[in-house]
Amino acid sequence: MAHKIKAPTFPESVADGEIAVWHKQEGEAVARDELLVEIETDKVVMEVVAPEDGVLTKIYASEGDTIESDQLLADLEIGASADAGSAPAAKEAAPAPAASTAGDSAAEPLLGPAARQMVEEHKLDASQISGTGKGGRVTKEDVLNHLKDAPKAAKTAAPAPAAAPAASTPTGERVEKRVPMTRMRARIAQRLLQASQETAMLTTFNEVNMAPVMELRSKYKDQFEKTHNGTRLGFMGFFVKACCEALKRFPEVNASIDGNDVVYHGYQDIGVAVSTEGGLVVPVLRDADFMSLADVEAAIRDLGLKARDNKLSIDDMTGGTFTVTNGGVFGSLMSTPILNPPQTGILGMHKIQERPMAVNGKVEILPMMYLALSYDHRLIDGKTAVQFLVAVKDLIEDPARILLQL
Repeated sequence: MAHKIKAPTFPESVADGEIAVWHKQEGEAVARDELLVEIETDKVVMEVVAPEDGVLTKIYASEGDTIESDQLLADLEIGASADAGSAPAAKEAAPAPAASTAGDSAAEPLLGPAARQMVEEHKLDASQISGTGKGGRVTKEDVLNHLKDAPKAAKTAAPAPAAAPAASTPTGERVEKRVPMTRMRARIAQRLLQASQETAMLTTFNEVNMAPVMELRSKYKDQFEKTHNGTRLGFMGFFVKACCEALKRFPEVNASIDGNDVVYHGYQDIGVAVSTEGGLVVPVLRDADFMSLADVEAAIRDLGLKARDNKLSIDDMTGGTFTVTNGGVFGSLMSTPILNPPQTGILGMHKIQERPMAVNGKVEILPMMYLALSYDHRLIDGKTAVQFLVAVKDLIEDPARILLQL
């Protein structure tokens, strides 16, 4: 029995998608729930799996093709793989497309999107990289391991002192390459440009003493993890809860501009910026003001894992009234975060750095963090922005006030 494999139904915010990689070719047997194809959209990578055991008899959309919602992708002959007579046919059918690509890298169809990008950037031979992923798929980690081993191989294969004279004469070779942007990177670029061109963006700074939160975390982190089923106590949860409380006090920072109207949101949906292989994504913690500290930390961990594995859904990234981003995990000491339209505020956290500070007339070494609030000056006045940032600072420096809502 033939079954039509179709693209997922895209939400209204996603117009179309692009075939990133086929994990199965025509004539190959597939198992139920086995990954067939990855579709890259402006926001997320969607996976299409096999509904039943069978053989993929026909593929209608090739890698790189643009597809629309519910478009036909392939035909699946259900149950064909269970027939003893069908298995040889599937094996015989498979070499046909492989033969046409014999001059290319045979491993190319098994490259994931991130691995493919790294192979192109470093000009690697994909056939020389052994894949450890499902079905022999080459992952990003496989490419990284190959790059680590490459210098060792070069050293063992380089007994060539004769090449020294050639080095004295520069060849003048200046290599350039041109690769198309992924759909996600193009969409990120478009939104960043939109934010800089269509908003009156301004940034205000402050610094916060992290010692109280660090002492609280050091005292209770083990007990917290045991009590909440392995959820670790981090810093992001404190900042999310502090922002929720500050947003209640300054609703303009939690609002958005829609044409000539200002939309005030009576809830706090906090976006948390997460770095992935494909670019920066912002999954959303919905109703974060009603979440406990443990709920916030657990949700951030789950969203981070989904982002790493390209499992984020459109719903995970839709909406958001305010965003928190932490460049400190990469060592950033200070930056100016860019707004995530139509939001009018974004808080930037940074690296915790010990600095000499004047405390009650004495110099003390304290763990300090610079905070940055970028805001849309069309709606938020400088006074409001500064007061909001000071409120976050006060809540972090006295975390009991978060619990007591003071």
